[in-house]
Amino acid sequence: MNPIKVHDKYFKPYLTAVEIDQEIKRIANEINAAYKGMNPLFIAILNGSFMFASDLFKELEVEAEICFIKLASYKGTKSTGQVITSIGLDENLKDRHIILVEDIVDTGKTLSQFLPQLMNQSPASLKIATLLHKPDALQYPLNIDYIGFKVPNKFLLGFGLDYDGLGRNLKEIYQLTEE
Repeated sequence: MNPIKVHDKYFKPYLTAVEIDQEIKRIANEINAAYKGMNPLFIAILNGSFMFASDLFKELEVEAEICFIKLASYKGTKSTGQVITSIGLDENLKDRHIILVEDIVDTGKTLSQFLPQLMNQSPASLKIATLLHKPDALQYPLNIDYIGFKVPNKFLLGFGLDYDGLGRNLKEIYQLTEE
């Protein structure tokens, strides 16, 4: 892995595709053990989680379903302070085992505002799976049940994470080089 340039910024290698794959398999094994015979519903949050959700879902041995939702807490360039569902959730969550799939949890604001909306639908259980977690950035208390990597509070790129729309397609994860 070599450093890369995206737009006007430089990024150095941080996590290899092999490391990412190993953690996804570990998380899948934990989910397979915990959800045998339960048919969990995975709710993947777009845009960033699509690669993690896809690779995780391919490793599952339990019967499971997946859907996607897009959340936003902004309109234009201003934050509304409220989480808005851009692409809705059509599935009935009552008495379902739900696993929310995120690419990265940093401040936790969006999830902390969205979780009550899910809980109001009376799921049997609700867990969070994230590939990356920035514990030093967390400002809202969250129980994260499945964590791939705890990472520093630095800007990351690749494997679903973007910088102004670019870099999501990278198989590895890169960290912004300090300038």
